[in-house]
Order: sequence, then structure tokens, then C-alpha cells
Amino acid sequence: MNIDNKTITGQELTTSTTSPYAALADFYRAFNKQNFTLMADNWAKTTDASMSNPLGGIKRGWDDIKEVYQKIFNGPATVYVEFYDYSVCETDEMFVAVGRERGTLELNQQTIELSIRTSRTYLRINKHWKQIHHHGSMDNPELLGLYQNILTNTVLPTDSEDAL
Repeated sequence: MNIDNKTITGQELTTSTTSPYAALADFYRAFNKQNFTLMADNWAKTTDASMSNPLGGIKRGWDDIKEVYQKIFNGPATVYVEFYDYSVCETDEMFVAVGRERGTLELNQQTIELSIRTSRTYLRINKHWKQIHHHGSMDNPELLGLYQNILTNTVLPTDSEDAL
């Protein structure tokens, strides 16, 4: 297991296209730039892919997973996250990254700070890392409820600080 404290934001200039670090940087680049083409390239296009994230429920298969990203990318809120305090466990054919995400959700000139525990699993498919599983959860139930409400209903309470 390799523990790394280098934050991954998606702004990294990576020279390797086959390292776990590069695959993670590509994911955060796609997410933070709301680039659906890059996001689709990061995921395995298989019914075995799964995601359990703070928006709730388990999505199985790329067709269901992509709807979550489309909703986030096409919604009125802007979400930014970066990966930090993580460990990577790697074999020749897979790796698992476990750590934390911090970031922001912005809507109507208001900002909410995000804190998410997250893990990502990648498989080597045709010599490239492809994400096969993601799990994310929030420790703070009030923050989770606010996040879900904003991204699914685009409703922001008048005083978001009271909601936290």
C-alpha cells in the first residue's frame, strides 16, 4: 500500500498514461471541468461497473452511472472536489484508492464546503486503467441532506449556514 499526501485536483501534468496517479488525475480533471467525454473515458463501459455516491442509491452499469454525471454537469450548481489523504493499493490488474475529497458546491452566489470519504477501484482493461467502482459518503448528515437537495432539486435554503 502506498500512502500519498499529494492532493489531486485534475490540474496535474502527468507524463504517464498508465499509472494509478494519472488515472485519478484524469477523473478529477473530467469532474472539475465538467467534461463528459473525459469522464466517459475514465469509466469501464460494462454492466459490472457500480457507483454508490452521496446522491443516494447504487448505480450499476455505465448507462446508469453516466446519468449521475450528466445531472451534475448539466445542473445549475457548480461542484468542485479534490482528492487528498489517500492510499493506493495496486496489483498488476487493479488498484484501489481510498481517501478524502474536499471541495465546494456553488449555486446562486452561495458556497457550501464539501467533505466526502471516497474510494475508487480501477481495472486494467486493454492496458489502460478504467474505473469500475466508486463509493462516496458524507459524515455530516445535515451536509448530506443539503447536498442531495441542491443537486436533485436545485433548491438552496435561504440561509445555508443554518442548514449545516
